Amino acid sequence: MLDKDYQKILKRFGNGPLSDVRVIEAGQLLAGPFCGQLLADFGAEVIKVEDPKNGDPMRQWGREKPHGLSLWWPVVARNKKSVTLNLRSEQGQEIFKDLVRESDVVIENFRPMTMERWGLSYEELSKINPAIVMVRVTGYGQSGPYANKAGYGSIGEALGGLRYITGDPATPPSRSGISIGDSLAALFAALGALSALHLAREHGIGQVVDSAIYEAVLSMTESLIPEYVLTGYVRERTGSILPNVAPSNLYPTRDGQMIVIAANQDTVFARLAVAMGKPELKDDPRYSSHAARGAHQIELDELIAQWTNTLGGDELAALLDEHGVPQGRIYTAKEMLVDPHFKARNDIVTLEHRELGEFPMHNVAPRLSKTPGSVRWVGPELGEHNNEIYKGLLGIKTEELEILQGQGVI
Repeated sequence: MLDKDYQKILKRFGNGPLSDVRVIEAGQLLAGPFCGQLLADFGAEVIKVEDPKNGDPMRQWGREKPHGLSLWWPVVARNKKSVTLNLRSEQGQEIFKDLVRESDVVIENFRPMTMERWGLSYEELSKINPAIVMVRVTGYGQSGPYANKAGYGSIGEALGGLRYITGDPATPPSRSGISIGDSLAALFAALGALSALHLAREHGIGQVVDSAIYEAVLSMTESLIPEYVLTGYVRERTGSILPNVAPSNLYPTRDGQMIVIAANQDTVFARLAVAMGKPELKDDPRYSSHAARGAHQIELDELIAQWTNTLGGDELAALLDEHGVPQGRIYTAKEMLVDPHFKARNDIVTLEHRELGEFPMHNVAPRLSKTPGSVRWVGPELGEHNNEIYKGLLGIKTEELEILQGQGVI
């Protein structure tokens, strides 16, 4: 390929490798919209369809609300365009179909059969655009006896097996500090969308991507199922460790810090033993293999904790780094914002929010070397892009838009 052609292609995809993809996001809250955010991060034009009266409930979600504004919405709706559209109205449904005609992907995360009731099923939409990819994110999937049950991320985490094994063994099951079930379903939905889009682009054949929250969680449970079927073992809550994986735990320091040390591989444990000043530990039959360390996990953790308690946090971290032993502090946002590695990799980006001013958030992951994604703007105002999309993309006249607005369609 000629250099000028190569540069032309890279310029075309300057906002990311999905810059030539148009997505209609009809979902709300988190599971569907996070899928849309992931695609938008890599350049897709994501047109978010919201109810004209209240918009996505995520506009009000979040614990902290400076000036009464959600701090979650600017993140999950970043890089998206917002249009208002009443999908319960016949006129709104027709406009939605016009959008589908001009698009590649539709994302929705309503309860099953909602889109069907609105006349917007995959079968109907594929008549308009045979190559359309319809991403459907629900608690239980589009089929099966539970399909029509209401299901949030927390329910999927419970059903998929994550809740039971999360937390301290002395307490009831815990949840993680984030909406992990919704986010996992969105990740799988994005993967499915890109896989289906590949076929659609090559052969013009669209399809449904059915991402169920409980199945996304189940997919992350490693060997949980065969452990039970083949050996009768039921994984339990184990706090800060994984059973029989040692040493890999949170260890105290002399100055009250806590550092995670992961040295469960034989070669890494040998380096930890040297760092501890006890190289003989690597040849001790209680610790010389992965299985042996697992069998003596409690006493090994106590031995390491006795040593870490003699050192300050900075001293311990430096010593472990020197010996090539994986270690890490427990970070909050405060530590992330000043960490030099975070800064060097530009992990936190700052954009301008129309009311809140400088607005920091995490950057795009993963990183692509030639066509990376980017965060270009924070979540939009409700209906901010009505004119751009309805006039520019669909060619609707100003007078007609005013009528539709008066009727509550947009």
